Amino acid sequence: MSHQDRPSTKLDRRTFLKLMGASGATAAFVSSIAPLPLGTASAAPPAGPDAVRTGTARDMLAKESPEKLETMYRRMVTARQWENTMKDLFVTGQDDLYGAFHLYIGEEAVAVGSCAALRDDDYIASTHRGHGHLIAKGGDLNAMSAEIYFRQTGSNKGFGGSMHITDVSLGILGTNGILSPQSYLIAGAAYGIKVMGTDQVALAFIGEGGTNAMYFWSGVRNAVNYNLPAIWVIENNLYHIATPSITTIPGGHPSSLLQGLPISSVIVDGNDVAEVYAATKDAVDKARAGGGPSVIECLTYRWYDHYGFAGAKEGVDGAWGLPYRPDSELQAWIERDPIPRFRTFLVEEEFFAEADLDAMDAEGQAAVDESIEFARNSPPCNPEDGTLYVYAEGRVPATQFLA
Repeated sequence: MSHQDRPSTKLDRRTFLKLMGASGATAAFVSSIAPLPLGTASAAPPAGPDAVRTGTARDMLAKESPEKLETMYRRMVTARQWENTMKDLFVTGQDDLYGAFHLYIGEEAVAVGSCAALRDDDYIASTHRGHGHLIAKGGDLNAMSAEIYFRQTGSNKGFGGSMHITDVSLGILGTNGILSPQSYLIAGAAYGIKVMGTDQVALAFIGEGGTNAMYFWSGVRNAVNYNLPAIWVIENNLYHIATPSITTIPGGHPSSLLQGLPISSVIVDGNDVAEVYAATKDAVDKARAGGGPSVIECLTYRWYDHYGFAGAKEGVDGAWGLPYRPDSELQAWIERDPIPRFRTFLVEEEFFAEADLDAMDAEGQAAVDESIEFARNSPPCNPEDGTLYVYAEGRVPATQFLA
């Protein structure tokens, strides 16, 4: 067919965003360069903590109540189910969804293990990949789904979308499209805690790539200088978009760059919820007692592309065939899925039977499905609402939005 015979089409902004989301913006750029040679990133996961530390973490988690462990399991599973459902909806295009979407699948143990060590009145701040953090802190699924659908009932009334989905009432100081500003937010919150004299703590989730940003270093430096109750949880998923972190961080461990600063740091298996929980609880207890800040590096892996749905298919786990990482590496990490590992722990320690966990799984998926229907049936945002909830010249005071 000649170009004269092709139908004329006009690609508007909405259609462009949908196409980019469906194909994966990362793939659009990465596919133009030669794939990285195998071995740039290890095809096998890095070695985890030694057996002594693993045993200690497991023992610590086993001392928690069945109610707490049930909440942790439900939140891990729900985070996976919600994102899997959203992934399939985006890939199939059945609901006309569009916009940025960064999947957290594969990293749920980091979010849940960390947040389980916090109280409801503690603060967290998140990244552009923040869905799992929000669910781990108790986020409302209906409001989350409505936000992705840009509905007025969304957690941010349809103004935030995926990268800015949050709930201030839960002590979540925002998810962020900019790299690493949560480091500032948490350092500021921790300073406020010290001024008020409470025993709260503030925790920032940050990717390994984000540790290269000035915000990270400024936040950590000031937390050390003022002995603030702040914690940084580094989610080291081994890639800065499509660049293996081993090529930009000496040794591949960003926490090692803090050597020389008087700050506690530890590297744990981020796919083991017991490891993450134990390390975070140690850091939280230290911060509440006036011991200052800590850094926890969690080794983990994202199953999908940095952004969007390149290599993703409906009903299939993982994004396959991406040009910057070998499929054997993805397979190795899927075999270390944090959810089955937690299930095994719960059954072996006789907290729950397999049938109990299966029932929780079914209830979680039902709640996710209900949230999708809630979003579909909620009123959409209107163009004329663009002047609402702003600080200057808005029709409604910002205080009403935050109330």
